[in-house]
Amino acid sequence: MISPLLRRLLLWSGTAAAMALLPVVLHQGFALSMLCQMGIAIIFALSYNMLLGQSGMLSFGHAVYFGLAAFVCAHALNAIGAGRLHFPVTLLPLIGGCAGLCFGILLGYVTTRRSGTPFAMISLGIAEMVAASALMLPAFFGGEGGIATNRQVGQPWLGISYGPQIQVYYLIAAWCFLCMIAMFALTQTPLGRLANAVRDNPERARFVGYDPTRVRYEMLCLASFFAGIAGGLNTINYEIVTADTVGIVASGNVLIMAFVGGVGHFFGPILGAVLVSFLQSALSSYTQAWLLYFGLFFVVMILFAPGGIASLITLHGPVVRAGLLLDLLPGYALSASALVVPLAAFIALVEMTYRLESDTGPGGGLRLFHLQIDVSSVLPWVIAALVLVAGTALFVVSLRPLRHAWQSVHAELQARGAI
Repeated sequence: MISPLLRRLLLWSGTAAAMALLPVVLHQGFALSMLCQMGIAIIFALSYNMLLGQSGMLSFGHAVYFGLAAFVCAHALNAIGAGRLHFPVTLLPLIGGCAGLCFGILLGYVTTRRSGTPFAMISLGIAEMVAASALMLPAFFGGEGGIATNRQVGQPWLGISYGPQIQVYYLIAAWCFLCMIAMFALTQTPLGRLANAVRDNPERARFVGYDPTRVRYEMLCLASFFAGIAGGLNTINYEIVTADTVGIVASGNVLIMAFVGGVGHFFGPILGAVLVSFLQSALSSYTQAWLLYFGLFFVVMILFAPGGIASLITLHGPVVRAGLLLDLLPGYALSASALVVPLAAFIALVEMTYRLESDTGPGGGLRLFHLQIDVSSVLPWVIAALVLVAGTALFVVSLRPLRHAWQSVHAELQARGAI
């Protein structure tokens, strides 16, 4: 029987090894850029989970601390390049973290005066205020063009200049790993437990002598610190910061990452950040309708798996420990195979619609699933619609064996006393 401490050590060691070996497998330029984006998103999503998942604060403006810290780091990089500041680029995310902490101390004092819906609305108002200030204060925000910088400044240390993308990746991976450990350790502290108590029952927490407002304020300040670290890494990675970094879109993006991954679990936002970053990078390269697919995926997750991907994984924990997972695999395989049919038909209809709207000539061709489709003809539309209807019916029928398998497994777990 493996002890919990040894299990955690193995898990963190495996995570570090995976981060170190990923560039060996995915060494292409696009893959490295996507991995860098994932590392930044993981820190950002985990910092947001400190608010929503651990403290129960639904924020619509968390990108404020991420973006403002990114601007501060951009100015710091330019100062390093001009010789006005002597600071290693490797530690630049610390400047971002301190900047995020300062803004969190300032703005968090206002936002955490209220909880629940008022907190969400106040955070939204502050986010809009900061986004509007981006065009009013060009000296700091750089106007519409933003602030451009250069990460290859200062004296290289051990030949590390952060010019090659692989060096930037390992910098982001190292900071990401340290931040993950720090944020996980925070969940085990008295402050982390108090945040959970305030999330679940603030009245009872106040009754036993703790101030929920102070706990929320401290958690927001710490979340802003880690969001600032992510903002500093974002500046190093992209070498430009624009007003979009503090906008409502960036705040909504991290909200989606946390919800898709699962805010009730520490590793949920990590999964959400990886998946959302992959979908945004991959889908945007292949189709103009990627935002539609992304939005529908989010809606489906909220409707059918409101606990996120992490909740689906933990749901199978007792099944795996009881050795009954093999009983579910045939049902999953059948349902997944049946789902491919209506999904392919739906994608065909969406892509044909986009191609039809974008074509200016009489008719147009679409290359999809290794097939050449004439979107001006009626036949492909009829076939795709029929396949969508028939495939959906087939998928619904395929769920019956899976439902029966789940009932049998659940009965077996109850008989063993595993649940």
